[in-house]
Amino acid sequence: MSEVSSVSSLPLPPAQYISLYAEENERRGRPPGPPAPRPAHDTYTMFGNTFNADDTIIRSLESQGFRRLYPIHFERRRELKKLNHSLLANFLDLLDLLVHCPDSPRRAEKVEDLSLLFIHIHHLLNEFRPHQARETLRVMMELQKRQRVETTMRFQKHLDKVQDILQNALQSLPDASESDNKLMTPTEVFEHMDTSQKESNSSDQLYELDKLMCNIVDKMQ
Repeated sequence: MSEVSSVSSLPLPPAQYISLYAEENERRGRPPGPPAPRPAHDTYTMFGNTFNADDTIIRSLESQGFRRLYPIHFERRRELKKLNHSLLANFLDLLDLLVHCPDSPRRAEKVEDLSLLFIHIHHLLNEFRPHQARETLRVMMELQKRQRVETTMRFQKHLDKVQDILQNALQSLPDASESDNKLMTPTEVFEHMDTSQKESNSSDQLYELDKLMCNIVDKMQ
């Protein structure tokens, strides 16, 4: 166990650090542990406040020790407007106390009231965070969908253009029957060649016979 902790604490390059997670180390149970700080399982401290890992993301006002100023079932927009008006009215009251009675104990009460109003406004705004995240995700997905649709339309236009070019190229090719007729030699040429060859052969045979008869006549004399 000490070997694993000592290895994981070494500052290694990324490539060499990845090699520590080889299959052999996995089978032996010797891969490095997670880097510090380790994940919190019970409680953790953030901005000087202690939080439980099992707490909800948005805690209720009662769980934080604050008095609720609005009912459980309410409309957030209306309550935010009411809190804003109350905040402005209490701020004007605090200014009036500071002008006329700066040493009045009500000054501390007004400061606490303003702090409580700010906490309520901050809590209501935090309750809008899930809606904001959902809306942001929806906008991102719509943007991705629009980009994919535009890409598909551009691809379809290019495909149609290529198909038109191929169709025009096929139409510009000569007809197969015409090309075959151009390549074919007329049969009259072959017939003429056959007759000429036969006539030349017959003339050659007659010439040989005439030559033989002439030789015989010459010998008889």
